[in-house]
Amino acid sequence: MQEALIERFHELFGAGGDIRMYFAPGRVNLIGEHTDYNGGHVFPCALTIGTYGVARKRADRKLRFYSMNFKEAGVLESSLEELKPDKEADWTNYPKGVIWAFGKKGMAIDCGMDLLLFGNIPNGSGLSSSASVEVLTGFILKDLFGFEVTNQELALIGQYSENEFNGVNCGIMDQFAIAMGKADHAIFLDTATLKYEYAPFELKDARIVISCSNKKRGLGGSKYNERRGECESAFAQIGEVIGINSLGDLSEELFEQYKESIKDEVCRKRARHAVYENQRTIRAVEALKKNDIRLFGELMNASHVSLRDDYEVTGPELDTLVEEAWKLEGVIGSRMTGAGFGGCTVSIVKEEAVNDFIEQVGKAYKERIGYAADFYVVEAGDGPKRLL
Repeated sequence: MQEALIERFHELFGAGGDIRMYFAPGRVNLIGEHTDYNGGHVFPCALTIGTYGVARKRADRKLRFYSMNFKEAGVLESSLEELKPDKEADWTNYPKGVIWAFGKKGMAIDCGMDLLLFGNIPNGSGLSSSASVEVLTGFILKDLFGFEVTNQELALIGQYSENEFNGVNCGIMDQFAIAMGKADHAIFLDTATLKYEYAPFELKDARIVISCSNKKRGLGGSKYNERRGECESAFAQIGEVIGINSLGDLSEELFEQYKESIKDEVCRKRARHAVYENQRTIRAVEALKKNDIRLFGELMNASHVSLRDDYEVTGPELDTLVEEAWKLEGVIGSRMTGAGFGGCTVSIVKEEAVNDFIEQVGKAYKERIGYAADFYVVEAGDGPKRLL
């Protein structure tokens, strides 16, 4: 594959010069959904699928982009003087946003570049193809231009670019999980402090199975920002009666004691999810440390119920994938993952049951929804790296 990408780069942009190749993973969140912008904990891992990039500096200030995933768009040109969101060249807003963000952080790019991308993460799936491109671009800029920047700083720059350039109020989890990925480990991250620890995630007789609903959704056009606003309203009201920095500071008991201070019933439901999901995530990691994979799976299931009933971000596609998974022997736990409104589920499935899982869940999904789901058996992988 690497040779094919280099060959295509030559065809599009010409041979010669210092051509380099890079990779940044996608990510899946095992538990802790919609907690990252509420000051709670998350538990994601980087994946072994992700985004490949081939890059080379230019002598001028021109930027040329090409994606193997959007071939019909052809080569899209911009320049360092034209770093602004462009609806007509949608996907380029992610690398352009990171270049812009580097400049805002005092690391101005002094010349243009040619960039070819290829991702084997399904677009719009909830496995963070956009954050993968952001971290990849940041890593490329770090390497090509010699900037002194840590992977954790790359995550923050990626989040900043998505918030300020692309107008999506995402939390830090996606970029952090991708930039800080470690093979066979998940990351237990306190999003309020960025304190984190790696937890071994080696499933001896089980696998992680991603089920992609193939219902596309765009974060900016979804109700993601609306949910965030509802949580901010809930926090403002409950914060008036109890001194907290975020909803993530609340235990379940404290929430129940003061929940009536949140006057709007919908906002109260959103806050309940944020508080209970945070506590579930803490308990899930404790269970994993004790090798109690059964409890970990039960907490995954409870997470989905909360996302369905209190946060209302699942929908018939994700609910079908999860409910069909719950029916099967050998499924330890299953839940939606990502922002919701389409995208993917994550399931932990006994190794001997994986083929039946894919066949039976896939069959039931197509019968009920009308089109097929895709399935990926994945592993926890490393963060970004230079390949050539």
